[in-house]
Amino acid sequence: MYKTSNINSISQVFDRVYRRNNRYLAGIKNIVKVFVTRRSEWSIGIYIGESPFDLVSPDKIINPVLTAKDITDVPAHFVADPFMICEDGIWYMFFEVLNGLQNKGVIGLATSSDAYNWNYQQIVLDEPFHLSYPYVFKFQNDYYLIPETSEASSIRLYKAINFPTQWSYVKSLLTQSDFADTSIFQHNNFWWLLTATSESRNTLRLYYSEGLMDGWVEHPKSPVIQENKSIARPAGRVIVFDDKIVRYTQDCERIYGHQVRGFEITELTTTSYEEKEVKNNPVIKASGIGWNQIGMHHIDAHQIDKNKWVACVDGKRYRLVFEPRFNK
Repeated sequence: MYKTSNINSISQVFDRVYRRNNRYLAGIKNIVKVFVTRRSEWSIGIYIGESPFDLVSPDKIINPVLTAKDITDVPAHFVADPFMICEDGIWYMFFEVLNGLQNKGVIGLATSSDAYNWNYQQIVLDEPFHLSYPYVFKFQNDYYLIPETSEASSIRLYKAINFPTQWSYVKSLLTQSDFADTSIFQHNNFWWLLTATSESRNTLRLYYSEGLMDGWVEHPKSPVIQENKSIARPAGRVIVFDDKIVRYTQDCERIYGHQVRGFEITELTTTSYEEKEVKNNPVIKASGIGWNQIGMHHIDAHQIDKNKWVACVDGKRYRLVFEPRFNK
């Protein structure tokens, strides 16, 4: 049997080793904090399915189809918020590129002949303020773009003067608020516009107008969603099909950009608004692994056949990057 003094000596040795190892590990952690950053990295994928509520990553596609590494004309940290449009058999995708040099969003373009394989082209829109959510649409043979421009406190409309690479500012449809992720569509001879407001983006407002350019007024039922992070912020194109109107919404209740839910707008007039949640919710969500490990917050779904839909989506993962941060 060991004497008490021997036991104490052994205990002191272990204490010294423990403290030394703790100091060593703490030193390593401090070094890592200075040189390594955990960055949220968004990238873009393609999903297909039989309906806009039942979409999956197909076997024939290796997602993601676009990442920051594909951007060749600016140093990109991530790509996100994709919208696409098909003209004459060519798919054109517009999306946010976070310019790492300027630390602000700009709008990039990629093209595809089959909506599966994409080739990055170039940055097509850059402003002094942050741009994202490039909602592209066609009206009377002209192409328009409404990106998020909350830093400019307005909803700005752009028109293509040479589609798809040259865009010109037309006018601000609404001003004096930090509108986020504006989604526009036509229904029953009116234009309708859904947009998130408030600092937390937990309020959804509705506007309507008889014309695209002028006459926008807030709906009497607006805001249609108040103080609800799980269903307020738009998450992509509003789709009108089979006498249905469906809006997608970001579910940010737990974490930002965790998943996307769908709602069918069942009644929409200049005096009324009603909606119901679709059955297959969430429509898309974080997978727990890979490129969309921790989040998905955007979808743009297009019907390409009777029972065939294709959608561009985005996903988020965490990535450790070497980025020294020294105190000045």
